Amino acid sequence: MSLAQLWRIASRYTLAFGRGHLSVFMAGVSISGLILATALLLTVLSVMNGFEREMRDRILALVPHISVHTPGDGESYDLGDRLGALEGVRSASRYVSFDAIAVRGAAVTALRGLGLERVERDTPGFQALPALGALGGVVLGDALARRLGARAGDALHVVVSPPGAYRQGAIASHRVAVAAVVDTGTEIDEALAVMPLSLASRLAGLKGGISGWHLRIEQPFREDRVLSELRRVLPPGTYATSWRSTHGNLYAAIQLSRDLVVLLLASIIGVAAFNVVSALVLIVIDQRAAIAILRTLGATPGAMAVLFLFQGLLIGLIGSALGCASGALLSRALPALVARLETALGRPFLNTDVYPISFIPVDLRAADALLIGAVAVGMCLLAALYPALRAARVQPARVLHQEL
Repeated sequence: MSLAQLWRIASRYTLAFGRGHLSVFMAGVSISGLILATALLLTVLSVMNGFEREMRDRILALVPHISVHTPGDGESYDLGDRLGALEGVRSASRYVSFDAIAVRGAAVTALRGLGLERVERDTPGFQALPALGALGGVVLGDALARRLGARAGDALHVVVSPPGAYRQGAIASHRVAVAAVVDTGTEIDEALAVMPLSLASRLAGLKGGISGWHLRIEQPFREDRVLSELRRVLPPGTYATSWRSTHGNLYAAIQLSRDLVVLLLASIIGVAAFNVVSALVLIVIDQRAAIAILRTLGATPGAMAVLFLFQGLLIGLIGSALGCASGALLSRALPALVARLETALGRPFLNTDVYPISFIPVDLRAADALLIGAVAVGMCLLAALYPALRAARVQPARVLHQEL
């Protein structure tokens, strides 16, 4: 028998135009399980990819990739040109950071003040704002502003302990205007207090000095290469830290969750493939008479094995294709569905008090769909091996004698 004839018979055993025999029912059950498994795996992978993308595009857009900390007022070493010239470094800019307490009325909260030379125009929440130097005040994160009850145009009292003040007992209090409130949709909103470099230097008591330099690099997840170069050019008393010192645990948790979820849902595909084994074995038992007739018409045992391998391949192709399509549709619709549920329930599912972002991110990748589909089809082919060998061993004479 030709491969085309075997493929046509396998299609008849699998698809609905086979008059509803047991083979069609069992194939339908196997395809349904495969659709569910692949759709769930692709959806969860897309969500985990979304968390990783938001980590890169939102959180690391505001968190410096590498911070170079300088002693004293930071101006004793002019490192800017040398740092910016390092391989892999996209830009180097001065910064000032300090710990403070913000007071507005009865509301009191701690904040981490950050003075920058500039903020990238594509930084989430800052696209509609003018240049940082033109604001003349502090930009608060949405969550921090809510705790203080502050809005744009309001004033805060910022209590700062300048360098050396803890020895002298001097505490400085400053009145600072709120220039804007931004919502980045990340946990950074809980403590975000960005201001022009000159204002931060004055509040921190550095008298025009800086705390160090912020480096933005081309590959944030491969910062070790730049750090190794920095160790050779930094002068004594100056050291560098990367974003992993503050947000590395978050990234590691995202990666660990992704690996565990993939392992869990891949096992579901394995269960669906095991269902293919049981389904095809039942089909072999149900279709013994048809197999015997095909053998008497000249079909070889190898042809019977190929017939059931084709059926396993067809189940895998249909199940993975429909599953990946369903997973892609579900992934695209998931943010809107979650938003509607949040509106209906009157509360958010994710809150930056606990989670790194306040929404469900989705990053659907074609490579994931292709990989999931290929694995599903491969497992179905492996699952079809035993039923195919069993079909090849059917003895026509014995089967026909029992039928008669």
